[in-house]
Amino acid sequence: MIKHIVCFMLKDKSEENCRAAADMLESMRGHVPEIVEMHVGIDFLHSDRSCDIVLEVVVQDRTALEAYQNDSYHCQTVKPYMHRVRISSVSADYEF
Repeated sequence: MIKHIVCFMLKDKSEENCRAAADMLESMRGHVPEIVEMHVGIDFLHSDRSCDIVLEVVVQDRTALEAYQNDSYHCQTVKPYMHRVRISSVSADYEF
């Protein structure tokens, strides 16, 4: 199994904007078949080190991760939206 984690820093950190971005990420459920498990969280601490939203996606293997990365819904709907609303993002992928 592989876990794909993305941490987003948003331009507008308002509760409404964070919720809208989290909802967009959540919309991948049912649209991206490679997703085995998914969690989206909105930061509540708001420390200097905090990111605003975290996405955790679990996929079966590296082939599934590649398919997820190239999925049409992910690439044509979710990524463009997140690129518009984010300042930056970091990610990590690991096997477990």
